[in-house]
Amino acid sequence: MSQLLIVSEVQAQSSSDAQSDSDEKIVVIGRRISQTDIAIGTDEATNTLAVTRDELLSAPSGISGLKMLESLPGFNVQTDGALGLYEFGNSVQVRAFQLSQMGFVLDGVPMGRSDAFGGSPIFRYVDNENLGAVIASPGAGDVSAPSYASLGPIAEYSTIRPSDEMGGMVAVTVGDFDLQRTFVKLETGDLDGFKAYVSRSKTDSDLWRGPGTIDREHIEAKALYEFGDSYIRATYVANDFFDYDSPSAPASTFAEDYYYSYADSIPEGCIGAKPGVYDFNGDGSIDDSDFTPVFTGSNCTSYYEDRINIRDDKLYSLAFGTYISEDVQFDVTAYYEDKDGYGVSPDSYSNTLGIYTRQAAAGLDVVHPRGVQYGLSGVGGEREGLVGGFTWFMGNHKIAFGGWIEEDTYNRTQARLNKTGGSADGDVIYDEVAYYRRNYTAVRDTTQLYLKDNFSMMDDNLMLEIGVKSLSIDYSLDGYRDYADYEIDGQPGYGPQSVEAEYTDNFLPMVGAVYRLNDTDQLFASFAQNFALPAGTDDIFDNAVGFAADAPEGEEADNYELGFRTNRENYNGAVALFYTRFDNRLIASSVINPATGQPETFYVNAGASKAYGVELSGVFQPEAFDRQLYFNANLSYKKAELVDGFGSNPAGSQLPDSPEWLLTGGITYEPTEWLVANMSAKYTSTRYTDFSETYELESYLVTQAYLDIGGPNDFGMPENMRLRFNVDNLFDKEVMSFGFTGSSFGRPLSPRTFQATLTVDF
Repeated sequence: MSQLLIVSEVQAQSSSDAQSDSDEKIVVIGRRISQTDIAIGTDEATNTLAVTRDELLSAPSGISGLKMLESLPGFNVQTDGALGLYEFGNSVQVRAFQLSQMGFVLDGVPMGRSDAFGGSPIFRYVDNENLGAVIASPGAGDVSAPSYASLGPIAEYSTIRPSDEMGGMVAVTVGDFDLQRTFVKLETGDLDGFKAYVSRSKTDSDLWRGPGTIDREHIEAKALYEFGDSYIRATYVANDFFDYDSPSAPASTFAEDYYYSYADSIPEGCIGAKPGVYDFNGDGSIDDSDFTPVFTGSNCTSYYEDRINIRDDKLYSLAFGTYISEDVQFDVTAYYEDKDGYGVSPDSYSNTLGIYTRQAAAGLDVVHPRGVQYGLSGVGGEREGLVGGFTWFMGNHKIAFGGWIEEDTYNRTQARLNKTGGSADGDVIYDEVAYYRRNYTAVRDTTQLYLKDNFSMMDDNLMLEIGVKSLSIDYSLDGYRDYADYEIDGQPGYGPQSVEAEYTDNFLPMVGAVYRLNDTDQLFASFAQNFALPAGTDDIFDNAVGFAADAPEGEEADNYELGFRTNRENYNGAVALFYTRFDNRLIASSVINPATGQPETFYVNAGASKAYGVELSGVFQPEAFDRQLYFNANLSYKKAELVDGFGSNPAGSQLPDSPEWLLTGGITYEPTEWLVANMSAKYTSTRYTDFSETYELESYLVTQAYLDIGGPNDFGMPENMRLRFNVDNLFDKEVMSFGFTGSSFGRPLSPRTFQATLTVDF
């Protein structure tokens, strides 16, 4: 793993290096086409594709790590807003899998689960300016890739190496919805083998729909010391994020008001006096007899100030690699992550009153609700681990073996607090808890071991990869899981509980082959078995019920691939046929929370499912245009359906959010050294958010464009300066793009959004 990432860093140094390599190989070249070998997965046994550095630098400034994947074949990526920064508006579907069943790795560090609550989603840990490449395998990832979430898909994000030259860059972005973003990076240059950089980005924007803002401060640092055949590498990422929520709703709501949002002030009609005399001290004395809750109406919870998300995450890593002999390489990476944050959503007086009454009767230290309550959900924890391995070069064999250990601790609290005056804009009274819901710690102890051999035959024309891994996760949860641990029908509940489960599979094989037909063409094929911790494990186990019969089995998948790739002077591309069988599939469904009016997730076992289809990607650069014009396209056809029916959903039901057709195409024009122009479009065919195909998301086509000016020129612009214009949803398409599984609720596509970025290198 570390060796792969170091190689990626070297290959991603600059477009000029990549272009000179391409010239020698006589392949497609261009300022927005670099690293063609990586882009189509040359010599990989699986369908492995990449978003390369030049493409990342052309994307809108500040886009999320998930949105970077949407140009790859087979990835149905839906995000909220042009940058995709709203954490609860993200979804990814690839083949038979959703976001929670993908694995993500950053510079050799596994990113854990992608949950917005307590997880480590990749979009909190990357800025596109620092990335060298994003390499994704939609089917079977490498057995050495550390992940307990992946059932096949793996996305590896590798940051660029520190520069050999002292200097840096500054980028300033402005755009619609009062977007303001700055990115500053400083490089030490090479100091006798030591080099480092540090960068800071600050993003501020209004929500595109309704009141509220986004505020993101992001710091990345990387230091690399190379001596002889060894290296030491240290990285640091800090992400401080604050944003306001925006509501989801049925499509009919957005048909009437596409910009439907929370209220920017407290609605007058929500006030409904509720006289009473209450014992706020809980000691039997009545000392607040004149209190009258006033914010008790049905629409008091629509005020936007009561709906916020705050995250403060830090990730540290330290890696070391060396040759312990001429033929044996050793790499190890240690990491530590500190996660902290909370979310807020309001609760109505009537809903709180019922729960308060039962908990008070059960003897809990709760305080009578004053009106609209402050719903506080705390999330935090720590994650620490070690990834290491040996690579033994023995003749034409490359034998790799190693492992990964990790402890992931997640703390979750949930309670409703009073506010002064019972008002949605009152101050929070932190010592007045109207009711309790959750307070627990969940721990995941993971151990993964792997062994694989890469070797060649037939004069190196046939390359084989044979590997196996074992994966074991010990899961535990301790504390108050949900309401019933606090009270049941006004009587004391179960009390704090301890729950344990173990998920193990000691034999997960992977077999792959690449056959070189000639210098430009390859056939590849692979088979892999994968095993993962059940999706949404915390959401399943934090329900206060007995677990003897309800503990879910680990999810399993078999992945098959057969494909062809070519890399030629005027075009390159890859095509892959795939078949995936997925057992013990846990489906995230939704129920509407009556207090908030928004969907909440729960999980059901959907038995087995399968997906099969074809993925095609390529770039074509016609000779007639003197390498100034080229076309790119990705086409995916997929049939994803239930093998076993469940409930009222029969076998053959289409999997939610699984369009049969995805098509991405673009055209790039480079008439001079100082100008690049691009227009691209993505088509997503009809999807459903449920198995019974009741809630339909219609097909749509969305278009983007950019214009990049910079480099050698004859009109006086400094060559170290670049100016880029990006526009998302160019034709202002209005459509529902995101849907909650099992629900009619969804989110609309963000409108046409423009941004301009000025970048100066020094």
